[in-house]
Amino acid sequence: MSGAGEEHGVAIALRGVVKRFGALTAVAGLDLEVPSGICLGLLGPNGAGKSTTMRMLTSQTIPTEGAIEVLGYQLPESSKQARAEMGVVPQLDNLDVELTCRQILTVFARLYRVPKGDRAAAVRRALEIANLVDRADTRVDLLSGGMRRRLLIARGLVHRPRLVLLDEPTVGLDPQVRQELWSLIDNLRSEGTTVLMSTHYIEEAERLADTVAVMSRGRIVTQGRPAELVLEHAGREAHEVYGSPARLAELREQAAREGWVTRRSGPALAILHAERHNGGLPDGERRAATLEDAFVTLTGEEIE
Repeated sequence: MSGAGEEHGVAIALRGVVKRFGALTAVAGLDLEVPSGICLGLLGPNGAGKSTTMRMLTSQTIPTEGAIEVLGYQLPESSKQARAEMGVVPQLDNLDVELTCRQILTVFARLYRVPKGDRAAAVRRALEIANLVDRADTRVDLLSGGMRRRLLIARGLVHRPRLVLLDEPTVGLDPQVRQELWSLIDNLRSEGTTVLMSTHYIEEAERLADTVAVMSRGRIVTQGRPAELVLEHAGREAHEVYGSPARLAELREQAAREGWVTRRSGPALAILHAERHNGGLPDGERRAATLEDAFVTLTGEEIE
C-alpha cells in the first residue's frame, strides 16, 4: 500500500518542524520537501540538526512542533506504515556481530514482511547490491569496517524500499571505502530510488546529490543544485592570496573596505566571485569556486 505523497511527487515534507531538548533547540522551524526519485543531500556542520531531523523522519524522535509527512503518511501517527516502505541506514553501526551477513538480511527481510517465498531472492539481491556475495556466510565480527557499512546499506534495501534515508553513510571511513560506497549510492539514484542523505562531507554531497539543502542552526538556509549554489554564493572563480597571519589580517581589513566576499582557505585567504574584480585584486592564484566555498559563506563556519 502506498501513501498519498506519491500522487503529489513528494516523498518527504517537513513544515515548520521544531525539536527542543529542554533549553536546547536542535531544529528551529524546518521546512523541507524532497521530490520523489531524486537524491537530496542534507549538508551542514556538526550540530546543525541533521541527525535530529533524520531521527524525526523515522519517529525515533517526536517533533515539538510542526508537521512531517513521509511517503504520504503523517508522522508519528502512521510511522509503522512509513517505515515499512523506507530503508534506513543509521550513522552508527548497530549490526549483531554474532550473525552472518545472510542471517542478518534474512531476519530483516522477515521483519519487513517480504513474502516467505521471496526472501531468499531478496537476500541474494541485497548481497549483490552491496558486493557481499562472497561474504554471505561470514560473521559480522570478521568483516572490515567498509564491509560492515555496505551490509548496513544492504540491510536497508532488502525489501526494495521506495525511499532510503542515509545518515552520514561514510563517516569515519577511509577514502577508498568511501569511493566504493559512493558508487553504491549512485546506483540507487540511477534506479529512481528516492534518497535523503545527511552528510558533512561537502565532496560527497557535490558528487551524489541532485539537490543540496544547506542546514545551519536547525534551519535550511538555502537549497538548489550544487552548481547553482556555487555560482550564486561563490561565483565562478576564487582568488587565493597566501601570506603570513599578519598579511592575511590586513587583507581581511581591505576586503571589508572593498566589499569583497572572503573565506579562509587553509594558509590563504580566498576572495570569492573573483571574476567580478579583474585587475583589482592582490597577487594570488585563481581557481574554480567550489561547493565548499559556498557552504562556508552560507553557514559562517570560517576558521578565524
